[in-house]
Amino acid sequence: MTRPRAPKHLCPKTRRWWSSVVNEWQLEDHHKKLLTLAAESWDRIAEAQEQITIDGVYIKDRFGQLKPHPALAVERQEKICFARLLRELDLDVDPPPESRRPAKLRRYK
Repeated sequence: MTRPRAPKHLCPKTRRWWSSVVNEWQLEDHHKKLLTLAAESWDRIAEAQEQITIDGVYIKDRFGQLKPHPALAVERQEKICFARLLRELDLDVDPPPESRRPAKLRRYK
């Protein structure tokens, strides 16, 4: 069985990550779509960070007032998206340990 190739529109480093995940895990078609969305999100994070590095965290608007760089919002939103997509893929080797409720505090009289 031949493994699918990473989408060409992804940056080379992200394509290598995509391929490594596909080679390591047995994914259904819908998982591959989620993986592709996560990879695209990662590329957008990198693009936003690159632009922020070039321009700085704050830029001046047409009135000369400092404003947060618009790419900060893109970066933040894509990080949330990426994390959610990874959670959906659930690629952790071991499931997280069951959470235990904390014991009730005893009140001494």
